[in-house]
Amino acid sequence: MNVLKNMEIIFVASAVILCATGYASAQVRATPAIDAGSVKVVVVDGVKMPVVTISAKRAH
Repeated sequence: MNVLKNMEIIFVASAVILCATGYASAQVRATPAIDAGSVKVVVVDGVKMPVVTISAKRAH
């Protein structure tokens, strides 16, 4: 019966322990996700952009 009286403190304590464990075990990424030096952008003049037109009747 004493455990039921203290369920709130048990929940809060377990949430604090869970947050602290998650924060302590988090790792910082050693390498960036995208290497900025390897990204190349190409601009082509005179090429039309492909356009898709969808037409359909509405379902009632």
